Amino acid sequence: MNNFTTNKTGWNKGTSLTLALALGLTLAGCGTNSNSNSNSTAKEASPSANNSVTNTQAADQKLVVYSAGPEGLAYKIIEGYEAQTGVKVEMFQGTTGKILARMEAEKSNPVVDVVILASLPSAQGLKNDGLTLPYPEAHNADKLNPDWSDKEGNYFSSSASALGIAYNTKLVTTPPTSWEDLTKPEYKGQINIPDPSLSGSALDFITGYLSDKGESGWSLFEQFNNNDVAVAGANQEALDPVITGAKSMVVAAVDYMTYKAKAKGEPVDIVYPKEGTVISPRPAAIMKSTKHEENAKSFIDYLLSDEAQKLVSNAALLPGRTDIKAENRANLDEIPLLKADWVWMNENGADVTDKFTKLFK
Repeated sequence: MNNFTTNKTGWNKGTSLTLALALGLTLAGCGTNSNSNSNSTAKEASPSANNSVTNTQAADQKLVVYSAGPEGLAYKIIEGYEAQTGVKVEMFQGTTGKILARMEAEKSNPVVDVVILASLPSAQGLKNDGLTLPYPEAHNADKLNPDWSDKEGNYFSSSASALGIAYNTKLVTTPPTSWEDLTKPEYKGQINIPDPSLSGSALDFITGYLSDKGESGWSLFEQFNNNDVAVAGANQEALDPVITGAKSMVVAAVDYMTYKAKAKGEPVDIVYPKEGTVISPRPAAIMKSTKHEENAKSFIDYLLSDEAQKLVSNAALLPGRTDIKAENRANLDEIPLLKADWVWMNENGADVTDKFTKLFK
């Protein structure tokens, strides 16, 4: 990253451990696999009169954002925010794990003002360690899905993805309707699952499934292992072989990635199993160490604005606001859900990852 303004605020005791654990649990989430830095040039625009975004008049018109993508959406959001406020945004683009690693390295001299993650438990961890700055008065926060965001305003999930079964339409003419279908002999050796130590969304699915089914839920993953389901890197690495036809399906596929590939003409589609799946919210949080508080707040306001939520929908993600529907994809009311317990998922993620990794060795 370029020369950022930093401060000397240290992180609370225990944060290193929390982030170190998170690195092993939520590396990829639903974000891009790229790891790029960007100095996004500020537009020569006056602050917006639109009351959906705070009118920013800070002397230092600057903001540092670490974003877990998707990359194209992240840049469009930055561009829209800069155009409305005149604030110059410097963005680090990477996976959730790379963001957490960078924050860990910078903990004695924090740089980032706002983080956008692809893992709800990671945002919960930041809140629990006292690292977030509450902003309960954020514009449109009352319209957010209450299950995805913090009622005290410590993090705001402005978008989400759902996890399903992605399949190659040339190889699979009758798509499965249940997770259990993937244990059938005809699918032996034809299925990928993202690695939960690299993919936060894969971990969300595994822990969400277990929080709903209990200890007996492990039998599904044992059957997956017996059917030669392959643990195949992060989300895009697991999906690419299905796009090319080297594999037939992906378990716990991130739906927006599949929708985007389908829109490009690739022979893929996605189904949501009848017994239910897990939604992976994408939370944004203001860091307590921010030196650009008003700019950070106006950025959250923009994320929750009509304009930004439209960008979310165009990127094939679920909008975070309940009053806005997604286009060209399944909406929340069309997706059967497991009764996922996010508190249990957060507390047990490390143990689940360890057991899953050992099972698939």
